[in-house]
Amino acid sequence: MGKFPDLYPYSAAEAERLQELEQWRQSRMVNIRCKEAIERAVSRDFDGMRLKDGCVQSVLTEFGYKRVIFVLANTLKEKEYDGRFSATNRAWFGKTFVPPDGDHNASSFVVDSHPAVLDGFMTEFRKLYQELGLFGSEQCEPDPDEAVFEGKVLAVSPAALDEDYFTPQDQLWYAKGGSGCFPDRIGRAVFATCLATGERDRWSRADFIGPVKEELLPDWAKAQAAKLRAGEQIEPIEISTTAHAEGPVPGMEQTM
Repeated sequence: MGKFPDLYPYSAAEAERLQELEQWRQSRMVNIRCKEAIERAVSRDFDGMRLKDGCVQSVLTEFGYKRVIFVLANTLKEKEYDGRFSATNRAWFGKTFVPPDGDHNASSFVVDSHPAVLDGFMTEFRKLYQELGLFGSEQCEPDPDEAVFEGKVLAVSPAALDEDYFTPQDQLWYAKGGSGCFPDRIGRAVFATCLATGERDRWSRADFIGPVKEELLPDWAKAQAAKLRAGEQIEPIEISTTAHAEGPVPGMEQTM
């Protein structure tokens, strides 16, 4: 487990089927605490005109990006009738999947702060997320479900990463092989090498957003991938990160 408790991505009914009700309960309790923390932060830091600096960060420090995204996405889903939330925020958070869960979603972790102020909280959140510079679907090849992964540089979905590794360099892995590299095979395993560290690991095909467009890869990643294609070993390198275009929480709509 990383710095933050795991976010359980399924409904209570699915958790019961999988015999994971305790994980569902524990995650729901944290969702509720996150919702309450957002309400306290908004109440504390709204000066009548705007939210004070650090309002959003105070919640992120305690609960992390994944949990806050999930709670805010659920709030917008349950308040789809409310026109005080911006279309931009609705579109962005709407790409995060929140499973239908009966009354649990509506009664448990809908943020009840004033919609206009909460909308400002959401906008500031998106700004902070953008500053992470993570790769999203916009930087990847279209139709990832049909793509061959072998021999390509893939972007790991943040949904599959601990938040300690929420950096673009930690997302970039070179696919060496495995049945999961091919869309028409039953197996899902993808054996890959991290371009930044040289670490080798086994992933599932679903853990990746898709192959990154070659023209959008940073030079260091192209150089590391070229070595791997030539059969050479790579060494860990130090990287200065650069931001990418703003997008949704990459891949989370598929895995949460």
